[in-house]
Amino acid sequence: MVVYLVGAGPGDPELVTIKAIKVLKKADVVIYDRLANEKILEEAAGAKLIYVGKKAGVHHKTQDEINQILIHEGQKYDTVVRLKGGDPFVFGRGGEEMLALLENGIEVEVVPGVTSAIGVPGTIGLPVTHRGVATSFTVVTGHEDPTKAESQVKWDFNADTIIVLMGIGNLEENVQEILKYKDPETPVCIIENGTMPGQRIVTGALGDIAQKNVQPPALVIIGPVVDVYNQMKNSGSN
Repeated sequence: MVVYLVGAGPGDPELVTIKAIKVLKKADVVIYDRLANEKILEEAAGAKLIYVGKKAGVHHKTQDEINQILIHEGQKYDTVVRLKGGDPFVFGRGGEEMLALLENGIEVEVVPGVTSAIGVPGTIGLPVTHRGVATSFTVVTGHEDPTKAESQVKWDFNADTIIVLMGIGNLEENVQEILKYKDPETPVCIIENGTMPGQRIVTGALGDIAQKNVQPPALVIIGPVVDVYNQMKNSGSN
């Protein structure tokens, strides 16, 4: 009996890995998230499907409930797939699920996925690093667990590029904190529904980006690499 923690990638079903597809084809059960493209589930024909999606303010299942489902199904079936948007270990709580399973004697194998933090900017031609411009990047959550006693995100990051996941709901508050450390003219790019048919790209600066009309799911890229993207876009349109 094995539970596979599988990354479904950033949304486009063609960006899922070959290994993930192989695991899905032999799955007895697939426990999947809201951001896992349902086209990928077609690869698990005949498998039992369990939806445990979560979004801000609306949790179909709590994390503890998800852990118990994984344990229950993992003890019952030979091949269980936990299908998670992006990569299981990038704000996917894969580590918590893995610990819960291992503590109950269930074997776990991780199948990494393309994280939206890098995959989504990459598909529009926005490099998160660029020689002479950015030699480092930070990936940070824009929505911390509200039950934490103290916030771990201080927004005083020194990386050249900041990539914010799950940051639209708190965009204005987060931007105000970032402005304590960065110039309001710092370029920003927001990508809604990255890699999907409804993808939308919004650019601006830290000083005005919170006034833009943006909707989740989306990620925020902050730093001079956004100028590199704009230069590439303008060169391509000539």
